[in-house]
Amino acid sequence: ALARAKSHTLDKLRFHRENPLILIAQAPEKPGNLGALLRTADAANLDAVILADPKSDLYNPNIIRSSVGCLFTVNIGIGSTGEVLQFLKNNGITLYTAALNASRIYSEIDYSVPVAIAVGTEATGLTQEWIDAGEENIIIPMKGEIDSMNLSVSAAILIFEALRQRNFN
Repeated sequence: ALARAKSHTLDKLRFHRENPLILIAQAPEKPGNLGALLRTADAANLDAVILADPKSDLYNPNIIRSSVGCLFTVNIGIGSTGEVLQFLKNNGITLYTAALNASRIYSEIDYSVPVAIAVGTEATGLTQEWIDAGEENIIIPMKGEIDSMNLSVSAAILIFEALRQRNFN
C-alpha cells in the first residue's frame, strides 16, 4: 500500500500548551537516536520535536522501529537552522542549548516560559551558530570519567526537568 507522507514544515506546527515545550535536534544522523528522541517526546507529551538540518530520512525503518511508532504520534517540524531559529523568534520561544562548555547547570534554568531545548549530535554537539543563538547554554554535570551521555538520555533528563518545574503539566 502507498500513502502520502505527512508534511513536516514548520508552519504546520500547532502547540497544545500556551507555553510550549519543544525539543530541537540539530543535524540528527543516527536513526536509533532519533527514534529514541521521538519516544521520549511522546512520553513527555512535548508540543513538538523540530529537526534542524536532519541527516536521516524521517521514515527510515530504523527510526520507525526505535521510535516504537512514536514517529506517528509526535508533532514534528523540519527546517534548516536559519528557518528554525526564525520560527522560534517569531513565536517568542526561548532557546536553551545543551553544550559541554556551558554557563549554567540545567536544573538552574527556568523552564516555565515557552522553551525549546536544542541538542546536537553525540560526535560534535551543537554548531557554534546554535550555541550563539541560545539564551543560555546548559549542561548536565558529569561525575564519571567520560564527558557525555547518549543523546536520548541527555535529552530525557533535560525534558523531564522542564516538566518537573511545570508540575508535569
